[in-house]
Amino acid sequence: MELLQVADAVAREKNIDKEHVLEAMEEAIKKAGRSKYGHEHDIRARIDRKTGDIQLTRHMEVVEVVENEATQIDLAKARRKKANAAYGDFIVDPLPPIDFGRIAAQTAKQVIVQKVREAERDRQYNEYIDRKGEIVNGLVKRVEYGNVTVDLGRAEAVLRRDECLPREHFKTGDRVRAYIYDVRKEPRGPQIFLSRTHPMFMAGLFKAEVPEIYDGIIEIKAVARDPGSRAKIAVISKDSSIDPVGACVGMRGSRVQAVVGELQGEKIDIIPWKPDPATFVVNALAPAEVAKVVLDEETGKIEVVVPDDQLSLAIGRRGQNVRLASQLTGWTIDIMTEAEERERRQTEFSSRSSLFMEALDVDDMIAHLLVNEGFTSVEEIAFVDLNELTGIEAFDEDVAAELQERAQNFLAQQNEVLDAKRQELGVENDVAAIEALTPTMLVKLGEKGVKTLDDLADLAGDELIDIVGKDAMTLDEANEVIMAARAHWFADEEDAAG
Repeated sequence: MELLQVADAVAREKNIDKEHVLEAMEEAIKKAGRSKYGHEHDIRARIDRKTGDIQLTRHMEVVEVVENEATQIDLAKARRKKANAAYGDFIVDPLPPIDFGRIAAQTAKQVIVQKVREAERDRQYNEYIDRKGEIVNGLVKRVEYGNVTVDLGRAEAVLRRDECLPREHFKTGDRVRAYIYDVRKEPRGPQIFLSRTHPMFMAGLFKAEVPEIYDGIIEIKAVARDPGSRAKIAVISKDSSIDPVGACVGMRGSRVQAVVGELQGEKIDIIPWKPDPATFVVNALAPAEVAKVVLDEETGKIEVVVPDDQLSLAIGRRGQNVRLASQLTGWTIDIMTEAEERERRQTEFSSRSSLFMEALDVDDMIAHLLVNEGFTSVEEIAFVDLNELTGIEAFDEDVAAELQERAQNFLAQQNEVLDAKRQELGVENDVAAIEALTPTMLVKLGEKGVKTLDDLADLAGDELIDIVGKDAMTLDEANEVIMAARAHWFADEEDAAG
């Protein structure tokens, strides 16, 4: 019973299951038994869970051919001990209880300590892996090279220097609040990693300060931080009668000030979230005023035009405002002034007009009309529905048809020139037969030494995009082209197998 009482006391002290402690004791007794009777034997120990009695036994498996006399026994000998013994059974011989010597006792103690420590680590890991994403309070236990070890009560956690706010210093005994962003199993025990710079730390602080967020009436949709300096948080209310920004700011700014105080004075912009990307980006760039927004959904880019006097405000110090707005919205934001946009538009207008005048052999008036209607390339004119051209004022059906024919003839001539160059560069016809590759792309491939299907098949998707141009195809399209080039490999394998 004394053994059970010790196990009970250890389990309570370490806050682990009593069964784990008893298993550790059994392992220790087994190890001591093997030291006494020989490591080659299959010796097992069992502690009776009711009485605390120790049973030490040797196990021998019944086999047809004995390869190891220490752990195996043939059927004839086995039946002398157990009449109904069969192959696969174990003959169990009880052993006298061992008298623990000093060395055996020391070994047993080490095994028990090790097993208890392992059980304690498992308990810590299982407890804190479920708390990942929580904000916890702890006491600073020690500080080494800027890395802070925090005592959470039932475990220790690490707050690394790069996860602390700039100019923030802790000393032993300080109270600290932080966000659990990772829990890992490592050989030295579970490692709990804390952060005060993580965007979700700020979100958690708002959840603690704003009851409407805790209750789910207001939702935090996105957070972007430049830790210790500035942050933006996007919120939306599920109740139209509650203003999400006002609720987060609080009476006379009390709620937001509580969060700012915890974050060492970090300035926080609270922004109403909108499902429309353009409106959301305009809100995210506050306090700057925006004149115009142009979205490109394919590339995930958004062009923002601001008045000349708002440029520095929109970009922010060292690009901080636009960088945080980009992180918050998930869009790549390009900012330009109204003057820059006018200049760019004039340049584009001139270059497109010149292209149409040369390619279609038309005067500047027709070229200007096409550009004003939004046509950007000869390909668009060549393959657009004829009704779109006849819809342009001053274009009748004959003019539209003539323009389209001229565009198609221009492209055909251009393709002939490019195809001749492709052949001159040695790009094989099998490569040219891949539909997704245009004559321009084939010439670019030839110039980079990609001439056969095998050359193309050896490329990675991003390598192909680098050669043909980022605007020419997406990564998925590039991967499809490469798979088409590899098709003959699989055909060759099937022929070989057949």
